[in-house]
Formats: sequence, C-alpha cells, structure tokens
Amino acid sequence: MNKARNYLSLILLFFPAILFALLLVFYGQDIIAKYNLNSFPFQFYILVICGFIATAGGVLDWRFHRDPLKLKISKKERDAEAKALGLGGLPMFILMWLAMMADKPTLFLVPIIVVLIYTVVAICYDEFVFHINRCGKTETRYHRMLVFGNGFAWLAWFHFIFC
Repeated sequence: MNKARNYLSLILLFFPAILFALLLVFYGQDIIAKYNLNSFPFQFYILVICGFIATAGGVLDWRFHRDPLKLKISKKERDAEAKALGLGGLPMFILMWLAMMADKPTLFLVPIIVVLIYTVVAICYDEFVFHINRCGKTETRYHRMLVFGNGFAWLAWFHFIFC
C-alpha cells in the first residue's frame, strides 16, 4: 500500500492528458460538428502545449523527490498533492468535459467555479505550507511549470467553452 501511495500523485498527474486524448478520439467529430468548426480550435493547441509543460513539470518534480540526495516529501505533503489532483483536478476535468459537450454549458459554470476555488486553495496550501521556505530554484521551476501550465491549459479550455 505504501508503494502505491508513492505513485498516486504521479498516476493522477497523467489522468487529464490521457482522458482528454481518449475523449477526443471518441468524440472529436462530435465537437467539431457541435461547434461548427473546420478543425480543432487554437485553444486546443494551447491546451495541449500548456498541458504538456504542466505534466513535464509534475514528472520532473516527482523524480526530483526520488533522488536520495534531495529532500524527501512527507506523507502529509504527498497526501495534500494527491488531494489537489484527485479532488480538484479530476472533478474539474469531468465538469469541463460535460460543459463542453452540453447544449447549455452555463449550467456547469457554478460547479466549475466551486471546484476551481477548492483546487486553488489546495494548491496554495501545498505551496505555502510545504514549499515556500524550503524549495530551491530547480524545484520552484518545476512547480511553476506544473501550476502555470495547468492554469493556462484550463483557461484555454474555459475560453473555448464559454467564449
């Protein structure tokens, strides 16, 4: 069980990218038809690029903590990161997908904002409780890749759905 817990945040990190790709494979033509598009919009390209940066930052940070010479993260910190990803990121992904596929995406606007607030609080908790005083330049760079990459990817997706 302890071994699985060590990999939970890494596994959760890949869920949005894998799910988004799979859903695009199965529903891509429906999205193009629904939004009267000739091809995928520019927001999807921004989403993919920023999502890749975020995932790379997350993987690099995860690996950074597996080096015995680097600071190990505590169980509390690992749990906080898993909660941010699992209770914030995954519900956000589901709500965003449902909004994109819905005839009235605005019905999902309030739940999306509620989950967004939770996710931001969870990320801030992790950053301000565990990272603010101990992170060096390398780890801070990985965190910024993860947080800002996900933030810009989400904004691109939000813009596509609601604008």
